[in-house]
Amino acid sequence: MAEPAAPHDPRLAELAHLVTEIRERVRARHAASTGGAIDLPLPSFTPLLHARDAAQAKVAAIGAVNPRPGGPVNALIQTGKRAIARALSWFVRDQVDFNRETVRALNATLEALDEINRALATLAQTAGERIAALHPPIERIGDIHAHWQTWRAEWEHKLVVNEAYFTRSAADLQHAFQHRVTVAEENFRRELTAQHANYLAAAGQANAEVQRKLWDDLARIRTEYEALIHHELRTVRQRGLIAALPAAAPTPTGYEWPAIDWLKFSDKFRGAPEYVQASQRRYVERFRGAPGEVLDIGCGRGEFLGLLREAGIAARGVEASAELTALCRQQELNVEQADLFPYLEALPDGSLGGLFCAQVIEHLPPPAVLRLVQLAAAKLKPGACFLAETPNPECLAIFATHFYLDPTHTRPIPPALLAFYFEEAGLGRIEILRLAPAAETMPALGDLPASVRESFFGSLDYACSGIKL
Repeated sequence: MAEPAAPHDPRLAELAHLVTEIRERVRARHAASTGGAIDLPLPSFTPLLHARDAAQAKVAAIGAVNPRPGGPVNALIQTGKRAIARALSWFVRDQVDFNRETVRALNATLEALDEINRALATLAQTAGERIAALHPPIERIGDIHAHWQTWRAEWEHKLVVNEAYFTRSAADLQHAFQHRVTVAEENFRRELTAQHANYLAAAGQANAEVQRKLWDDLARIRTEYEALIHHELRTVRQRGLIAALPAAAPTPTGYEWPAIDWLKFSDKFRGAPEYVQASQRRYVERFRGAPGEVLDIGCGRGEFLGLLREAGIAARGVEASAELTALCRQQELNVEQADLFPYLEALPDGSLGGLFCAQVIEHLPPPAVLRLVQLAAAKLKPGACFLAETPNPECLAIFATHFYLDPTHTRPIPPALLAFYFEEAGLGRIEILRLAPAAETMPALGDLPASVRESFFGSLDYACSGIKL
């Protein structure tokens, strides 16, 4: 606060001093009354105010003349004092200025201290409000502290119980784990032992199977070599027999037969005699009880004649090939070498008890097929059977595999056409037997729809039979 200018009138200076003192005391009381919610003791500035007031009074009295009682002498003395004071004013001016500045600095210090008290009071009030706001949590903390011993005892008890339970559970788990490990180890050892035994058994079985296959292969190779040797020896013997036979007249076939080894050709493409007999055995019952001797036209190697001999049925054959005729005679079969048409034409009508023809008519020109059927019907006795076996052109697979393997084949005969020839020749009870399903020897046909497979890829061969009425 700025100090008022120093008055020249002592009374005015004294009045100003009193006003300043009253103001400072009010300010000091106001600062002391703002303690706030917290009982914060603030320092009292009263002694400092008193000392300041005393110093300020002394400063105001500098240069003033002390009053004296009235009278001429005293008035003269007072006048002399004033003159001396005015004469010495230049000497005490600096001291007076210093004293006033010191008092002003003291007033500024008091004002700063007063502001500090007010700030402390405000701070105490704010802290009190915050402490009041924190009172419930502090009470809860006190409650927690009051119950802490009870809680601690319970917690320690539960800790002991849980520790015991955990220890017991860990021990049980360890025991169970050890038991499972033991059981797993036993199972593993058992399975390993079983696998080892199975391995030994499988190895022994595989070894036995390999040995069996080896011996089977050796036996098969031996059989094949023996068959090959037997075939070669038989061919040599047959050719020797053929060379000893008188020269036969050429057959009226109209063409020359290829100069190939027909015995080897039959073995390779028609099959071994045993295989052919297995497929022709079904026909034997049709000739059992025949009314006369059965004739096998184109008897080849004599497979069917051998079956008829086993069944006790009288039969003979006719074959155009000299080699095959010699082979049949070597088996003591009744076979003549001749062309079938002159041979049949020379026979009396109604002289045969049966007629068999397998894989022959496909070698003939188309007109000769009907001629053969007519001759057969004429030479059979009533009730005698005529059976002809030939490739089945209804099965398209034969054109890709079997039919054109034989260079002497001319054309296949459809079953309906051959049955028609039988009917035209006067044969009755005509029957078509479809043989050798193509799907059995060609697994790829199984991928076709059943209707397509049955219509176009049925049996490879068929047989047509009829009875002389």
